[in-house]
Amino acid sequence: MFASGVLSNLTAQKQTDYTNYHLDIVRAEELIADEKYSDALKIFEEVFDKYNYIFLKDYKVAAQLALFTKDETKTFKFIKLGISDGWTLDKLTGDKFFAPLQKEKEWDTIKSQYDTLRSQYRKRINHQLKKEIHEMFNSDQKLDLPYYFRIGKKAKDRYAVRKFGPNSERQIGRLNEILDNYGYTGEKLIGNEIWTLTILIHHNSISTGYEQKDTLYPVLKPKLFGAIRKGEMSPDDYALIEDWYIGVKSNWKDGAYGYVTTLTNKDSAKSNTLRQSIGLCSIETRNRLVDIQMQTGMNFYLDGTMWVKGKINLADKK
Repeated sequence: MFASGVLSNLTAQKQTDYTNYHLDIVRAEELIADEKYSDALKIFEEVFDKYNYIFLKDYKVAAQLALFTKDETKTFKFIKLGISDGWTLDKLTGDKFFAPLQKEKEWDTIKSQYDTLRSQYRKRINHQLKKEIHEMFNSDQKLDLPYYFRIGKKAKDRYAVRKFGPNSERQIGRLNEILDNYGYTGEKLIGNEIWTLTILIHHNSISTGYEQKDTLYPVLKPKLFGAIRKGEMSPDDYALIEDWYIGVKSNWKDGAYGYVTTLTNKDSAKSNTLRQSIGLCSIETRNRLVDIQMQTGMNFYLDGTMWVKGKINLADKK
């Protein structure tokens, strides 16, 4: 028999491995694609009970499912949890799907409790690290913009390697240090998904020749993969970063997740295996979710939407 303290420690250890977290979310997405909304909501609730940290998009999807199934009590519950996890009042107010709730008394309660709920989010964030990553992002953007004013691929590649590359290398080196000391600087740690994601994507898209020789990202890659398991990084972010690397390195001959490189029907099985390995639903399920979004007005915050606005279409050949 285990002592109660040992059982508690084992439970805590299980909750720090997010492998099953993402697989459970995939199960919920498959149920949504089958229009089994109540069953999907139950899975979200089970996930929320098992893990200390919840990715914000999952609170948002659960709130929509609750409202769609006419359970306003749960809807407001998930909204409050979402606010404590970083959901801002202006984003919430601007979401047309939740507009009917603004007539309810509980909406006034949310507004009155907003600062208290928001304080829980602020306490979680590493503000010093957030400031540093934001400065790195601004530096990245400042050097990225002139790239688009170069005419021709050769001129763009020369600029990317000579001007953008050295700064990117310094920043990747610093991100490597931060990963070792703090973890992945995404939503959980600094409350922002885009800054670190953008820096890494830009590094992985400097040029085909550069990526073929790059030694920095290959060192970083297993640490990013580990960050998914730790619940520090979303599978969506990893997929986008890796998709750019594989696409650019192969001069767009190879693809992985379907976001930046066209996949063929033959590629889909390999892609789905990769997606499953990091906790993403299959291409087929994702495409069905796009249909459900159109039918219901819900937003499932599908991965890759920065580049793939709708379905991931497969081609007969490249």
